[in-house]
Formats: sequence, C-alpha cells, structure tokens
Amino acid sequence: MSERGDRPYDPADPDPWLALAMDKSLPFDPAAKADLIRDQRRWSAIFLLSVVRPFARLMIILAWAIHLLTFRLIHAPKLLHRLIAFGMRRLVTPEANRMILRHFHLGAQILRFIADNATPGFRPTLEPMEPRRPQDVRDNLFLKHDLNIFNFLIQLNAELDRRGDVIGPRQHIDFSAIEDEIDLEEMPKGRLNLIDLHTAIEVYTPLYALLLSQRDFDRAVHSLQLDETIGLYAARLTGEEKHLAMINNRHPLIPHSNLRAGYRLMLHGLSTEVLHGFLRELKARQKLAQAA
Repeated sequence: MSERGDRPYDPADPDPWLALAMDKSLPFDPAAKADLIRDQRRWSAIFLLSVVRPFARLMIILAWAIHLLTFRLIHAPKLLHRLIAFGMRRLVTPEANRMILRHFHLGAQILRFIADNATPGFRPTLEPMEPRRPQDVRDNLFLKHDLNIFNFLIQLNAELDRRGDVIGPRQHIDFSAIEDEIDLEEMPKGRLNLIDLHTAIEVYTPLYALLLSQRDFDRAVHSLQLDETIGLYAARLTGEEKHLAMINNRHPLIPHSNLRAGYRLMLHGLSTEVLHGFLRELKARQKLAQAA
C-alpha cells in the first residue's frame, strides 16, 4: 500500500475519487477540482442528498400549486437571496461556497470572451458578476445571472444581424477576458458549515420555485440548456470542439422538466468549469506561440 496525499491507495480496493483526482483528461482548474471532489466526499453528499432530492422535487410541485392558488402573485427575489446568503454563510461548506461564487466569475468571463471576438467593439449591457463573499449574492445575484444569459444572446445576435455577420472562426482570438485567478475572500468555516454543494442546490431549488415568479423560475431552468449554445459559440470562434463532448445540458429548443433542475445545475457548473479551463489552455497555447 502506498499513499497519495491523505488518501491511501490499495490496488485491491482503489478509491474512485482518488482516480478522478489524479486524472487530468479534463481542462479543470486544479484547486476548483479539489474543492469539488472534497465536497462530494462529505457525509451530506453521501447520505443526506438521497433523502433530500425526492423531497425537494415534491416541494417544487407544491410550489407550482401554491402559485396557481395565489394567481401567481408571489414574487420575492430579495427574500430568496437573503435566505440563500444566510445558508451560504451558516450552513454550506467552504468548498461549495467557493464553487458557487467562482461560477459567477467564470460565466461572466466566458460571455465577455465571446462578445470580444464575435462582435469586436460591442459588448452587451449586462449586470456585473464578481462576488467575493457569500453576502454578495444578496443583491439578487442568481436572478441577475439568469437574466444576463438571455440578454447576452438577444443583444449579441441583434448586433450580429446589424453587421450582417455570423459567429465564425477569427484570425486572431482575444483572450483578455479569460483570467487565471479568481479573487475570493476566505469562506465561512463554522461548526455548521457542513452541507455540500449538491445537497444545498437541491434545497435551494424549491425556494427558487416558490419565491420567484413562475416566469423567472422557468427562465432560470431553461437557461441551463444554453450550455450547448454558449459551447457552440466558443467552438465556432476558436475552431476547437473537444469541450462540446462535456456538455450535457442540450437542446434549448426542447426544454426539460423543471423537476431535475438541481442535478442539471451541477452539470451546468461542470460545463462552465471545463469550457473556462479549455479557453485557458488555448490562451496559454497562443502565448507560447507568440513567444516562439
């Protein structure tokens, strides 16, 4: 038996998470990947998630019924985001909090990258997405993130139509939007910060369904399938398509059921990490070629 960090290696009983930690097939930031794996080894991900998931899906159906009975008048995004921020500060693991906040930065950088190359000189008007601590999500950050994606698509394609242009390969790719480091503050490490990312998402999703309007919730869930659209834009600009194999949220013209939104949100996070990591690799490759 030998050791790899704090994980024992036994050829007769290999640890699946150790194999995934050592695998380098995905262009994934090492620190972010370590956070994801450490978080999914938590007791809450192993035991609590299986109990929470079916209950959360039942609560989504109940939220729909409440919206119908109240004539869809419930709309409390500020309360929703205060509850999310409270949970992140008091209950969610440091690893999960870093992944949540990091996701906003990566998504914003990817959209800027596409705009910089698809429509040079024009950038869609979007809400800033640079949270550094859990409290920063209180400003309706999750809702603004969803709105940004659709506003980006509408404004970008309107500008392409105005120019009579399409998204295609560019001779020179501008990678200035893609950053190697994400600046975050130290995450809370209280005695109750024990809930992993996936379990937290499954708990938050019924709150989303209840405290947002039905239109806002549907749009948020529908945005997950735009992973395919954003991935295709990046592929057409760079001429590289390998990252498309890691996109599981597909076919935005035929929406999925909202009941599996929690799991699909995890896939959305993975797709974003892989695409950003892929663009970082291309940026480093371009820098080496220019230095040669």
